[in-house]
Amino acid sequence: MRRSFRSGWTSAALRALNASMTSAVESKPGRLAGKVAIVTGAASGFGAGIATHFAQEGAKVVIADLNGDGAQALAGELGAAARAVRTDVSRDADVAALAEAALAFGGRIDILVNNAGVGQGPQALETVAEAEFDRLFAVNAKSVYLTARHIVPAMKAAKAGAILNIASTGGVSPRPNLTWYNASKGWAITATRSGSATAVMPRASLAPPVPPARTTISVSITPRVVRAAP
Repeated sequence: MRRSFRSGWTSAALRALNASMTSAVESKPGRLAGKVAIVTGAASGFGAGIATHFAQEGAKVVIADLNGDGAQALAGELGAAARAVRTDVSRDADVAALAEAALAFGGRIDILVNNAGVGQGPQALETVAEAEFDRLFAVNAKSVYLTARHIVPAMKAAKAGAILNIASTGGVSPRPNLTWYNASKGWAITATRSGSATAVMPRASLAPPVPPARTTISVSITPRVVRAAP
């Protein structure tokens, strides 16, 4: 069954994603066989595309999303390789339960994709309500901290793991009237680089936007071996 992933993408962007996914699956099937992945914000859009591609490559995928019904629907499409977990990534208890569910489902956690995120409407920085500011940083920044807190220990125990944090070009080249959104994505980039520098994860890289029309970049930490910090 072909699923349509729409999250404000252009038709060209969607075609590019579908083409890249199809080509990769046809040329190198099973590259993630035996791996267990968590993808947050995976009920729709970019996250659903990532989760689907991972399952096509042989991984077991935990679909985490605040939209529990949407997560369950995608898990139903992907079959036994997927498990849906309703998760508010800004809540410690929810993220702890997500980690436990992933370990129960797959016995390990090899890959974490921090894809869940929220945006803001363009407005002057001093006019953004405190509640909106708190929401931006809870979802775009605090969630990265919470997933690290509850998932990195499992990766350290296994001495292997990979974390992909989805950021934005706004975190590198800030856009007008999106001050606090830009700041939240800049936080994610700096946190990723800092995690690498402290040897929790030994190697970090910046990947270009995929597909080309999508205005995000990924900041990834993809070690072969995870070493405990001294």
